Amino acid sequence: MLSSKQLDKLAQVRRTLHANPEVSEQEFETQKRILQFLEKETESDFKKVGKTGVISTFQSNKPGPTVMIRGDIDALPIVEINDFEHKSKTEGVSHKCGHDGHTTILLGLAMLLSEKSIARGKVLLLFQPAEENGMGAKAVLEDKEFQKEKIDFVFALHNLPGYKTHQIVVKENEFTGNVKSIILKMTGKTAHAAEPEKGYNPSMAMSQIFAFANDITHNKPEEQDFFLMTPIFATLGDLAYGISAGYGEVHFTIRSWSTDLMTQRSNEIVAFIEKTCKTNQLLADISWTQVFHANINHPDAVQLIRNAAEKNSYELNERAYPFRWGEDFGLFTQQYMGAMFGVGSGTSNPALHNPDYDYPDEITETGIGMFYQIINQIL
Repeated sequence: MLSSKQLDKLAQVRRTLHANPEVSEQEFETQKRILQFLEKETESDFKKVGKTGVISTFQSNKPGPTVMIRGDIDALPIVEINDFEHKSKTEGVSHKCGHDGHTTILLGLAMLLSEKSIARGKVLLLFQPAEENGMGAKAVLEDKEFQKEKIDFVFALHNLPGYKTHQIVVKENEFTGNVKSIILKMTGKTAHAAEPEKGYNPSMAMSQIFAFANDITHNKPEEQDFFLMTPIFATLGDLAYGISAGYGEVHFTIRSWSTDLMTQRSNEIVAFIEKTCKTNQLLADISWTQVFHANINHPDAVQLIRNAAEKNSYELNERAYPFRWGEDFGLFTQQYMGAMFGVGSGTSNPALHNPDYDYPDEITETGIGMFYQIINQIL
């Protein structure tokens, strides 16, 4: 594995990334830092992909499978409240999901693969942009350079606060759920607040839609028909007490394990909204955004992860049901054999997307070792 000096260098790189976060589709400086590191510290070939992403390639002299390892690189529009030296320098943006750590794991893996060449086949290290808004995997898959690759296996990890440090979390089939968001804009007609009957106020339709969201929700993640419809934003009219509102807007996220159930419920939601708006004489504008497909972990790929954990003497945690958050690595696992797994980042570490979260540098070596053992088994 890597030396303590190399691990210290990676920790410094990670903290530099943490201090200089960039949101989805704007990771231009992050891309530059990745390219500079690969050129200086590794023996890989590399190129840009998906506008702000990077692919680092390790090619053997013998034919064999191609293994892709993905790490995400974007940050979130969250104000950091930590006060350590490497806190975010970018106002309102911070690494609150650990993508700075995921990026560093792949940089460390590139260093290791430069020292210990693969026996056959090819390894691709994908530094993927725009995971948080669900656009990055799509951009990479549509990239003409990426489409030249014939990929056999894909793997990714996510750090997991709330789990013991270094513990490896696995699950066959769905690892993360289907997630997407719906935006509903309702246009009616304003009226005097003393004569609301002379206009079309969206408030009644909004209340009926909120009640419907509550009724359609089955928030039991341990069950296969889990379905969650969560209100995340709403607005109605203007702050003018003499006016009955003529415009309203509501946003929801919806989540399920089953792709079929997601399709069925999506159709039911749209049908209810259209009927409700028509009854209330409102014009409905419905759109969908930030679509994340479920990560489908192939059983054979999960077994490779189990084997790697055993080889590295890491404790294994077999998760009973999927995680409720979305992850756009699902676009890859639905096209290629592969799997995502979790690495415990401490039971006392703040949760993902919390303003005081910080990725723990001690699990960087864990991630590097896991990926290296997975690659070794295949190649």
